[in-house]
Amino acid sequence: MNGPEEWDGHDPDDRHGPDGSHTPHDRHDPYDPGAPQGPGPGTDGASRSGGRPRIPSPRTAAEDNGTLPDATPQTTEPYAPELPAPEPPTAPTSAPAPAPPPHRVLKSLLGAWALAACSAEETAAVEDHLTDCAPCADEALRLRDAVGLLHPADPLDLDPLLRSRVLEGCLGRRPARIPVPEWAAPYDAETAKLDALLSDMGQAEWQTPVRLRWFEDERPAERRTTVAGVIGHLLAVDGLVATALGLGDPLGAAAPHGPAGPGDRTEACWQALADGRVPHATRAPWRDQSHALIRTVSFAGHGVTELAVPYGGGVRLPLRDAFLDRAFECWVHAGDIAEAVDYPYEAPAAGHLHLMVDLAARLLPRALASRRRAGLAPPPRCLVEAGAPGRTLHLEVEGSGGGHWYIALDSPGALGTPDRTVAHIALDSMEFCQLAAGHVPPEETAAGQHGEPEAIRDVLFATASLSRL
Repeated sequence: MNGPEEWDGHDPDDRHGPDGSHTPHDRHDPYDPGAPQGPGPGTDGASRSGGRPRIPSPRTAAEDNGTLPDATPQTTEPYAPELPAPEPPTAPTSAPAPAPPPHRVLKSLLGAWALAACSAEETAAVEDHLTDCAPCADEALRLRDAVGLLHPADPLDLDPLLRSRVLEGCLGRRPARIPVPEWAAPYDAETAKLDALLSDMGQAEWQTPVRLRWFEDERPAERRTTVAGVIGHLLAVDGLVATALGLGDPLGAAAPHGPAGPGDRTEACWQALADGRVPHATRAPWRDQSHALIRTVSFAGHGVTELAVPYGGGVRLPLRDAFLDRAFECWVHAGDIAEAVDYPYEAPAAGHLHLMVDLAARLLPRALASRRRAGLAPPPRCLVEAGAPGRTLHLEVEGSGGGHWYIALDSPGALGTPDRTVAHIALDSMEFCQLAAGHVPPEETAAGQHGEPEAIRDVLFATASLSRL
């Protein structure tokens, strides 16, 4: 038999039935709700021989103290170490809402609110205030209606004519001591517009393919180049005007020897670009040359207006007409570039466009004579003395920059008069310019026609022959 301080491996509280099974009423099971609570008879609340102490249930302790009014049985929880109860989460304390701005501040923001110029916080404060303040709500409604009457927002791109309008306004208040001649103003405006277009282009866009079109003999012609090639073309042909004024040739050593027209100089420039003999970035040289041309003719005054500029092939133009020719070609090729890079481009101002159309109309008798010499047009019907009236075609150009011109049909020296009119053509100004640029075939020109078909055909083809590379 074991002593009191020894343990034989058996639980002294075990009770076995006759078949060796446990007797449930003799053993306390803390997980059995039906088990008797508290220490059994003859026990003192501790296990025998070193067992763990039995913890009296709360009900037993309370009953012992006589503090519970009823005898409702309580279940005993299994023993576990008592852990401190988790503290309930505390809700974050929110800062008190700021007081709304005073009435005078909110009223001063109504104009900015109507223009959608307030910050998000200001907008919320103003709109909350409008729900409570009837006078401010009425004023806000009036301001919002007034905003709707304002001019619609302009695009971010500046108007290409902005520079010309600003200069015109400035010169109207204080005339320049050395003004730009009227006949050079279109060239000044068109080169500024093209330069503004080029300034928005990235390096890769300078290699964008561009198609140049013109009319040669009886058929359309075209040439493929790049944006850089187009500017090189303008640089080379503008050089004809520069050399006539005594300025340096922009092509330098790459310039062709002897008299050369626009086509030969363009081919020489493109070859120099391909060989690296001319800087690939042609914008700066072209723009510097255009500035030099404007400065030179502005300081020279009226004495240079009749200076002849050779265009090759025996063609010579007075300096004032050469500047109009360069303005027209700058506008046409700027449109070619804008079309290639998918960029909008504006037409010249009405006054400038009228001067360009007038130049083309004045060149038509000479173009008719050139076509006759080349066998491309029938001979004249009736020769007259220089300055005498002869057969005439009435050219009516409608729209911006348009007007009425009377074209002598039989001789460049004849005088076109309304009473000798044998045919009439009516064209829109843009359509006439596209025809003169060689962008529209003469047969496809949608012109109002009346009179001799032969005279009408000759003038339409002569207009297209004004174009060149």
